[in-house]
Amino acid sequence: MWVKWFRFSPPQILVLGFAAIILVGALLLMLPISSTTGESLPFVDALFTATSATCVTGLIVVDTGTYYSTFGQVVIMLLIQTGGLGFMTVATLFSLVFKRRISLKDRLLLQEAMNQNTMEGIVRLIRKVLIYSLVIESSAALIYTIRWSFDMPFGRALYFGIFHGVSMFNNAGFDLFGHYQSLTRYVGDPIVNLVTMFLIVSGGLGFIVLSDLVDFRKHRKLSLHSKVVLTMTASLILIGALVIYVFEFTNPGTFSSLSWGEKIWASFFQSVSPRTAGANTVDLGLLRQATQFFMVILMFIGASPSSTGGGIKTTTFMILVGAVISMIRGRSDLVLFRYRLTQDRIFKAVTLTMLSLFLVIAVSMVLSTTESASFLSILFETTSAFGTVGLTVGLTGKLTVIGKFIISFTMFAGRLGPLTMAYALGPKKGKELYRHPEGKIIIG
Repeated sequence: MWVKWFRFSPPQILVLGFAAIILVGALLLMLPISSTTGESLPFVDALFTATSATCVTGLIVVDTGTYYSTFGQVVIMLLIQTGGLGFMTVATLFSLVFKRRISLKDRLLLQEAMNQNTMEGIVRLIRKVLIYSLVIESSAALIYTIRWSFDMPFGRALYFGIFHGVSMFNNAGFDLFGHYQSLTRYVGDPIVNLVTMFLIVSGGLGFIVLSDLVDFRKHRKLSLHSKVVLTMTASLILIGALVIYVFEFTNPGTFSSLSWGEKIWASFFQSVSPRTAGANTVDLGLLRQATQFFMVILMFIGASPSSTGGGIKTTTFMILVGAVISMIRGRSDLVLFRYRLTQDRIFKAVTLTMLSLFLVIAVSMVLSTTESASFLSILFETTSAFGTVGLTVGLTGKLTVIGKFIISFTMFAGRLGPLTMAYALGPKKGKELYRHPEGKIIIG
């Protein structure tokens, strides 16, 4: 493979690799050919868009459907695909196509990129990732094309189908309908809702879970990881839909004018979308503040490990909830599905959550001084960027230059993960040569 940076650690290579892809994408989007008017996009806007696409977020400062030419939209789609699968996965694809040897260093990078505990079977997993992505995106593109061919010419419907198949499966949330309307015209459309929600959920489950589900008929069992992910994903979707339905049922700006069926579709879609997707079927700026804050929580949790989504991940949230319940019950072990989790898993979950929380708080505080908006809008925007969600209540287009750079960094950190960023920027890990005496402090 082309990655031969032996001086850098795997986390550092991932950071540099994503940064390089973003820079190249920004330069391409600045070309006059990328816009419908033939004008060059300012660097800060091009960088913001390239970061949003590569980090599969979906926040935009210029309208994707009307500002960018076909060339610019294709560049965005390629950035989404590369960022969603990971540049190491794409590099592995080229190695497999050209039958090049995948070295030990490359396998270490793949292990880090896919967040795996071992290198065993990592290349086999990458093959599955590529196959699953191609099959799911192609199937969705076909259904999209058939549905939208009733609304537009077939060629345009095919183009829209491919773009949105890639965008939604990778949880990017970019759309081509223009005028920042996302999928609001299809709030009650069963086909668009079902296909889009399926893409979001399947992309957010993670490729390990998808592999487990495909192999379920053969082995008749699921791993602990898959059980936790599926349980937490289903719970968050159902609880989220119920909460949003109750909060928005009488809201004249969102649900009040919808039929019963449209309200149910809208509730489930707005519950699924904050899991790092970025598409919406109602105007989020008109949601009640309670609903917006609830969606902030969903965005912070995000998708699942080894997926195209961000956030602290469903497994991390499950461990935190399980640890709280175990502590309340007076148990020293955290047990999930009759399996005991080791202390290092719990420590990692707590560390990831605290780093993520500090990042969101710090960015929100800084943006509160640079942007003219309510704190809830700023918190919503920040969490959306960190969770690589792409939902907004209208702040993105009003960001200052400083705000755009800050949100770009937040999207970058959210896609790579706070732990990966910490490992890349921090000192190398060393062995513990001794242990300090045990001490006790009072808690609570």
